[in-house]
Amino acid sequence: MVGPPVTLQAAMRVRVESWLASASVAATSTYAIAAAFTAYFAMYAVRKPFATATFEGQIVFGIQLKIALVLGQVLGYATSKFLGIKYVSEIAPERRALALVLLLGAAELALLAFAVLPPAGQVGAMFCNGLPLGAIWGLVFGFLEGRRTTEILGAGLSTSYIVSSGVVKSVGRWLLLQGVSEAWMPVLTGLLFVPPFLLAVWMLDRIPQPSAEDAAARVRRLPMFGDQRKAFVGRFLGGIVVLCVAHVLLTAYRDFRDNFAAEIWTALGLGQAPAVFTYSEIPVAVAVVAGLAAVYRVDDNRRAFFAVHLLMGGGAVLIGAATFAFDAGWISGTAWMMAVGIGLYLGYVPYGTVLFDRLIAATGTVGTAVFMIYVADSFGYLGSIVVLLIRNFGHSELSWLDFFRGFSYLCAALATAAFAISAWYFGRRTLRRGDGEA
Repeated sequence: MVGPPVTLQAAMRVRVESWLASASVAATSTYAIAAAFTAYFAMYAVRKPFATATFEGQIVFGIQLKIALVLGQVLGYATSKFLGIKYVSEIAPERRALALVLLLGAAELALLAFAVLPPAGQVGAMFCNGLPLGAIWGLVFGFLEGRRTTEILGAGLSTSYIVSSGVVKSVGRWLLLQGVSEAWMPVLTGLLFVPPFLLAVWMLDRIPQPSAEDAAARVRRLPMFGDQRKAFVGRFLGGIVVLCVAHVLLTAYRDFRDNFAAEIWTALGLGQAPAVFTYSEIPVAVAVVAGLAAVYRVDDNRRAFFAVHLLMGGGAVLIGAATFAFDAGWISGTAWMMAVGIGLYLGYVPYGTVLFDRLIAATGTVGTAVFMIYVADSFGYLGSIVVLLIRNFGHSELSWLDFFRGFSYLCAALATAAFAISAWYFGRRTLRRGDGEA
């Protein structure tokens, strides 16, 4: 009974690997995008469906239960990012697939505990849910980085969490409307997406390593250990600090928009339409793909690095401009949510895809962009925690919508300034040209 399935799996593995070895760059890239997109899309079904519930009127530890649950998960996620600076950047490529399966399984078990525990225990369950999930992005992106097509692959991966955040909330809201309780809805939503996750991980594990041409264009990618990490940070400390400040703002802004989308859409009069969580994110995903595709066309790594800064700065400006237009009555609430989503993700997505990948390539550093992604993310999620505490204890009198509007202006102004300073800083440094000349 055991033999035939194993033989079939082995045969399928050989056929897929053989096809990938001889396939064109376009075919291999399409395969990689499909695998990475599906893996991270399915992960979001274990991470975000709880956010579509409101847990109205419930208080725990003197905090609204919804805020406490978000805090618990974000704290687990932030802890995972700090641990990932070492462990995700050092993991051997052949161990990524097993790590992905184990991490998602642990997160789904935490949601099962969430379903049966009282509110205080649910907060702990959400911490345990966020702790393994924070490592998944780096493990998935590790299959994609260091390639001439990394911008395209990263764009495909990034659209997963833009679109999936809305889709899994729509699925969660639909389950609630069918009578599923707020406690059981997250684990049931997650279970629906476990099979595609397993298939996607299997597909990721078949992707060939970067070619010699990839290494020549983007520098060879290897695990990055302690001394190498310290040397890199020391070399570019000022710019890294400024980029991390901007990332803190954008991460906190993104998390607030994501976790309290139900409350914001309700204030805009569309909270009872499950599809709004999905269709409002489609233009966002399209805009981000277009932006990253434009960077892909820039071969010189130094120029591409600064093009990414321009893209991110434009996104930050759009957040402020769209919010002003909404306050002035020039655009509808739906258009505003889409516009600030586009601006947010134009500023946010490059951190996890092309920004540090191009920086590694431009500096000629033999290492992994995953290291810097996790440095930025670890501080970013701490910023989310601070914003939630400010909302609960400092501005609880404000509605979710009014708080988000004010936060939009603050994020736009500070992030725009940070990107300008970062571009100036790195412009004064000697970065390697794309052709390898100093």
